[in-house]
Amino acid sequence: MTVFRLQQGRVPLLISLPHVGTEIPPELHGRLLPRALASEDTDWHLERLYRPLADRLGASLLVPRFSRYVIDLNRPPDDQPLYPGASGGTGLVPTHFFSSEPLYREGAEPDAAEIAARREACWQPYHDALGAELRRLHAEHGYALLFDGHSIRSELPWLFEGELPALNLGTADGASCAPAITERLGGLLAGQERFSHVVNGRFKGGYITRHHGRPGAGVHAVQLEMCQRCYMDEAADPAGAFDAARAAQVAPLLEGLLQEMLAWRP
Repeated sequence: MTVFRLQQGRVPLLISLPHVGTEIPPELHGRLLPRALASEDTDWHLERLYRPLADRLGASLLVPRFSRYVIDLNRPPDDQPLYPGASGGTGLVPTHFFSSEPLYREGAEPDAAEIAARREACWQPYHDALGAELRRLHAEHGYALLFDGHSIRSELPWLFEGELPALNLGTADGASCAPAITERLGGLLAGQERFSHVVNGRFKGGYITRHHGRPGAGVHAVQLEMCQRCYMDEAADPAGAFDAARAAQVAPLLEGLLQEMLAWRP
């Protein structure tokens, strides 16, 4: 079973979009609440934004097939919390929407054996592919760069207070990449006024950034959590809410961030 698509590039940059998958296997349909089948907590339309940039820059691109409701590819395999003490949140195999309501019909939640099976079938292949591609890039270029792209609704009271800045750059408080990369990307964000931003704020980088970003070994990773208001209408049905005019405003900034990463040299 193919659980991801990998496009290999020619430059030392891999763009990972772990939450763009929308497919839910038929065997889960009867156990999930009907609302869940729309995969509303997807990182909607990110591949539409990033694929043209990957093509233009020659970057690798890795995207999953299945919804994060099947398994969350940006959570640790042991399901330890990424932000201890934070209110709300979902785990390796989510059982709640981002709005806190349950995903599953009562008594139909996955047990430990099912979670392990999903981890083996979906989570592990994605991370194996991600690691292998970073090793390929490192072997060819002497270092590798990982850009982990995400998006989220601007306000989700169960997960955080208030409205998020439009662009949330995370480098695990500087541990996942060289300091100069954080400075470059943070400087680019600070040099524009259209989009609010923060570096290592509420979102410091998930498991992918923290685990695969190993600057001492020549692999440098960052996460960008972008509010969906930057490129879509958050009040509309998300599957059809892409706003080309808004996307045209943020796409050059996204490309600039990727170019800044590529311009850096170890």
